Amino acid sequence: MIVDKTNAEQRRLENQRQHKENWRLWGPYLSERAWGTVREDYSPDGNAWEHFSHEQARSRVYRWNEDGLGGISDEKQRLCFALTLWNGKDPILKERLFGLTANEGNHGEDVKEYYFYDDATPSHSYLKYLYKYPQAAFPYARLVEENARRGRDQPPFGLMDTGVFADKRYWDIGIEYAKASTDKIHIRLSVCNRGPDLASLHLLPTLWFRNTWNWSGEHRDRPVLKRENGNRCGWTIQAAHPELGSYRLHGRQEVELLFTENESNGERLWGIPNALPHVKDGFHRRVIDRDIEAVNPEQTGTKSAAWHVLTVPGGGEKIVEMVLSAQDDTDPFADFNAVLAQRRQEADRFYADLLPNADTDDLRIFRQAMAGMIWSKQFFHYDVLRWLQGDQLPPPESRKAGRNAHWKHLRAADIISMPDAWEYPWFAAWDLAFHCIAFCSIDSDFAKHQIEVLLKETYFHPSGQIPACEWSFSDVNPPVHALGALQVFRMERQQRGHGDRNFLQRVFHKLLMNYAWWITSKDRDGLNVFEGGFLGLDNISVFDRSQRLPEGYKLKQSDATGWMAMFALNMTVMALELATEDPDYEDAAIQIYTQFLNIANTLAGHAGTGVSLWDPEDGFFKDLLVEPNGKHHRVNVYSWVGLIPLFACEIVDHRLLKNAPRFRALLNQHGGGVFHGNAICACPARKNGRGEHLLSLVDHTMLPAIIRRLFDEQEFLSPYGIRSVSRVHAERRDLGVLPGIGQAMIEYVPGESNSGLFGGNSNWRGPIWLPTNYTLILALEKFHRFLGDAYTVSAPGLGDKALTLSEVVDCLSRRMVNLYRPDADGRLPAFAADSPWQSDPDWREHLLFFEYFHGDNGQGLGAAHQTGWTGLLANLVMRCHGYDIAGFGIGSDISPV
Repeated sequence: MIVDKTNAEQRRLENQRQHKENWRLWGPYLSERAWGTVREDYSPDGNAWEHFSHEQARSRVYRWNEDGLGGISDEKQRLCFALTLWNGKDPILKERLFGLTANEGNHGEDVKEYYFYDDATPSHSYLKYLYKYPQAAFPYARLVEENARRGRDQPPFGLMDTGVFADKRYWDIGIEYAKASTDKIHIRLSVCNRGPDLASLHLLPTLWFRNTWNWSGEHRDRPVLKRENGNRCGWTIQAAHPELGSYRLHGRQEVELLFTENESNGERLWGIPNALPHVKDGFHRRVIDRDIEAVNPEQTGTKSAAWHVLTVPGGGEKIVEMVLSAQDDTDPFADFNAVLAQRRQEADRFYADLLPNADTDDLRIFRQAMAGMIWSKQFFHYDVLRWLQGDQLPPPESRKAGRNAHWKHLRAADIISMPDAWEYPWFAAWDLAFHCIAFCSIDSDFAKHQIEVLLKETYFHPSGQIPACEWSFSDVNPPVHALGALQVFRMERQQRGHGDRNFLQRVFHKLLMNYAWWITSKDRDGLNVFEGGFLGLDNISVFDRSQRLPEGYKLKQSDATGWMAMFALNMTVMALELATEDPDYEDAAIQIYTQFLNIANTLAGHAGTGVSLWDPEDGFFKDLLVEPNGKHHRVNVYSWVGLIPLFACEIVDHRLLKNAPRFRALLNQHGGGVFHGNAICACPARKNGRGEHLLSLVDHTMLPAIIRRLFDEQEFLSPYGIRSVSRVHAERRDLGVLPGIGQAMIEYVPGESNSGLFGGNSNWRGPIWLPTNYTLILALEKFHRFLGDAYTVSAPGLGDKALTLSEVVDCLSRRMVNLYRPDADGRLPAFAADSPWQSDPDWREHLLFFEYFHGDNGQGLGAAHQTGWTGLLANLVMRCHGYDIAGFGIGSDISPV
C-alpha cells in the first residue's frame, strides 16, 4: 500500500520495512499448545500425543517452545508472559488450553475451550484476546469420557454441551496489549463476572523464561527473575537475560509475588529427586494445595507470578493493569490510559482505511479474520539432528531411522504463521502459501518473509523438496508455493505501484529446484502425469493415496497433474516477469512452458498413457488407475481432484513479451495449443482486445461443461461455496470393483468426517474449504480477464441464465462471505442454530474461523481457530467491495478490467 503518513500503523510497518524500528520484537508468538507435538516426542514408538500430555505439561519443562493463555513473547521466545487462572474449584491451575488428543477425540484432536482473537494490528502495536472461563469446575474428565463413548457418526461433545455456561456463570477475561514503543508494552486485564452472583477469581499474570540452560550447546548462563524493591508502583519484577537484556514487569496493585524455577518436577513425573527445591508446578501447589514451601521465599527464580484474588459482583468487572518494559521508567503508568486509547484508535483507522466502504458486519469479518492470522504467528523451534540424537539422554535406536530422519539439516527458530495455534501448532507448507496471500492484504513484507522462510537452506531439502509439516516433512503437499509467491508479488505491486523484483528473483531460483524435484520424483514413468499421493486433501479419495498400490499398479492423478501444470505456468510467468529487465530469464520461461505443453499433451492422452484424464462424455477430469498390463480404468469420482486442472491458467500480456522474442515465437509455434500435431490445451489461438494471451489446460469449449457441474446445487454448489465432493455421491456411492483396490466407495459427507484416514480430524468428502475455493476464484478471474464480458456460461444454481465469469465469481464470493453475515432471520450460518452466537451479545461479536464448513448448511467444523487459510475470507470481503484480489490492477502495464 502507498504509505499514508497520517496512518500510524502504516508508518510503523514502513519503519519496520526500512529497519528503523523492530516492531516485531514482541508479538503473540506464545503457542496455545506445546505438549503433544512431534518436537517434544522422545518416545521409541513416535506416539507424540501420549509421550507428552496435557497432564504432564504443568510439571514438565518443554524442550523447544512454550505455551500459555493469551500470551506474548519476544521473537526468540526467551521471555514469556501469559495468564494463569483459578476459579477456586478446578483441580489444576488454568495455565494452558485443554483439549483432546487425536486418540481421545471422536473426530481427532479437538480443543475444548472458548477463546477469541478479537483484534490485532500487524506490527502488534495493539492486540486483544478474550477467554471465557467457567465458574464451575472445568469438566476435564467428562469431556474425555463422553467423547470416548461417541463414534464418528456423532458430533464432538464440546464444553458448551456440558452445561458449565448455564445461567452465564462464567468469567470473561479480556487481555489488551498496547505498545508504547517496540520494547514497552502496556497490559490491561479485564475480569468480568457474567454470572448473577458474587464470585471470586484467582488471577496470576505470569512472567517466565523459556528453559534454554538445560540443553547442551545452548545458553549456559541462567537468566533470573527477582522482586525489585523501592519502585513507585505497586510491585516490580526484574527480568535479566544474558541475550535479551533487562526488562521489568510493573503492576499497580500490591499483591503477593510468587517465584519458582522453570524446571521439571522429576519427583512427580518420574519418581526421581529434584535437583532444585522449586520447580515448574510450584504455583499450582502454592495456590491450590496451600504449600508455602513450593515457592521461593527469596523471591527469585526463572518463573514468576503476581497473585491477585478478585471478588466481583454479578455483572461487575475489575481491571488489572501492568507494564512490561525494557526502559528504566520512573513512572511506568504515567501515559497508560493515553497509550491504550491511542492504539485502539490507530487500529480502528488502519482497518477503516483498508475497507472504507464496508458496513459493520463486513468490517468485523475482515478485521477479526486478520486478527486471527496475526495471533497465529508462532515461534517455531526444531533442530532435527539434535532431536534425533537426543539432548540429555541417548535416544532409542528406533529413532535414528524413524520420523524425519532424512531431514537432519532442518534447523528452525523462526516466527511462522501456523494453521491453528492449538490444533496445528506447526507450519504446514501448502497452508502457509495461502496464509501469505491473506497476510499480503495488510502486511506484504511479512507475507514475503513467510514465502521465503521454507525456502531457506535450513528448511529446504537439498533435493529440492519443501518440508510439509513436522509429523512428516517428507509428505507431499500441493505445489502452491509458486502461486503464493506470484500472488504476493502481484498484490504488493498493486499496493505500492511497483513489484519487488529482488524477492521474485530469490524465490524463483529456489522454486526451480522444487520444480525439478517434482519432475524427477513424482513422475515415475516420465510421462508427465503425476502421482503426488494424498496431496493434503486427506480422505478425498476412495483409498489412502499416500499408501503404495500393489506391485505394478499405478494411479495417474488429475489433481497432482493439474497442480503441476499450474506450477509450470506460475513459474513461466515469474520467469517472464524477471525477463522484462534481464533477458537471460527467457530461457527458463521457454524451458518451463515447454514442460507445461508436455504435461498438457499427456493429460490429453497423446503421450504414452493413450487415455486422456479429461472425460469428454462427462466433461470432467478423472484419475486413471493403470494395471500392470497397461489397461486403464477411470475413477468416476466428482471432486476437487477433477477440478484442480482448471487452476492451471495464466495471463501473459504485451509487457511480459516485449523483451522475450523467442518466447513470442514459441507461442506462435504452438498457437491454438497445438503440440506434436495435437490440439491439447487453451494456449494462444488468439489475443484478446488488450493484446493478452491465455495459457491454460482448459479451453473455452471445456469450461461450460465444468461450470455447469460446478455451479449446480445438486452437485458442487452450496449456498456457502463449492463443496469438495459433488452431492451426486450422496446416492452414487458404489464405484464397483477397481483392480488393485477392490470394492471402491466414495460418499458425500457434508459435515464431520466418518473416516479415520489421517486421524479423522478433517474431511474433504463434502465440506467447503477456503484454499481450493479461493484458487478457483483466482482462476475464473483470469479466464474472465481474457475472455471478457462477451463470454457467458449457464449456471443452473445461479438462475440458469447466461452469466459472465465475473458475475459467477461475484456470486461465489458473496456466498462464502455470507457464512459470517446475518441471514434473513439474523442467524450467522457458520454457527449452530442453538448456539449463543445467534443471540447473546456477549458471544455474537466474537467470531471463530473454522477449518471447513458444512457442505449444506454452512456450519463451521473442524478446528475452531483455523484462521490460516480460512483467513482468506478477508480477501473475499475486499473483493465484495470492489477490490481486485487477483492483482491485475494498479502498478503494472496491465490495466484493470
